Amino acid sequence: MFKNTVMGLEKVFKDDIKKPKVILVTGPPGSMKSSFIYTLLTSYLSQGNEFGVYTTLEESVASHLSNMESLGISLCLNLQITDFTDIREEEENVDYLKFLEKMLTHFKKLKGDQFSCFALDSLGALYSLMDGEDNMRKKMYHFFQLLRDLNLNSFIIMERPAEGDSNLLGNEGFLADGIIYLGLKRRQGRLSRFIQVEKMRACEHSMEMHALDLRMGKIFVLGPIFE
Repeated sequence: MFKNTVMGLEKVFKDDIKKPKVILVTGPPGSMKSSFIYTLLTSYLSQGNEFGVYTTLEESVASHLSNMESLGISLCLNLQITDFTDIREEEENVDYLKFLEKMLTHFKKLKGDQFSCFALDSLGALYSLMDGEDNMRKKMYHFFQLLRDLNLNSFIIMERPAEGDSNLLGNEGFLADGIIYLGLKRRQGRLSRFIQVEKMRACEHSMEMHALDLRMGKIFVLGPIFE
């Protein structure tokens, strides 16, 4: 169960996140978006025989693993990590969204129902590779729908300003089934992290901010933050 993957996450989610869902994981730099989702997926997948894919467009696979290792976050053999490094170096005029769709469809054919979850890090990096393309909203609608058709729980990382309004998410916020905001807040002269679920269809959850902490390679969800 996803709500048991991070210590204290059951304080936020009263029900589990059931497939298929497309979930935006948003927040400013430094809010641990990548670390949180990687921890959630590795913890979940280590519990059974399910399979997941984590696609990083911000960095190489080696760099991502090095960063996770430096935080003390363990590797999971059931999580395939991919990047676009080779294709970006070898080919021009690539339709990256179509390439991503073919890759996910391939894994679904290969793994069947075992392939249950996917993470994209990040949507902004994908947009930068697709710079200038027309009908972006239509393409993202079909991409999100494909993720649902593949019966996946998909976590799409997306940058967002600190204390940013959810309206700043634009079309993606309307198309997604859920929005998890990982934010930064200054309290008593100290910058602290928090998690807040702004939207999650078919799932009972708290809408309060809950403090988030990283200790000895483990992420903890602490109590609610009251203004």
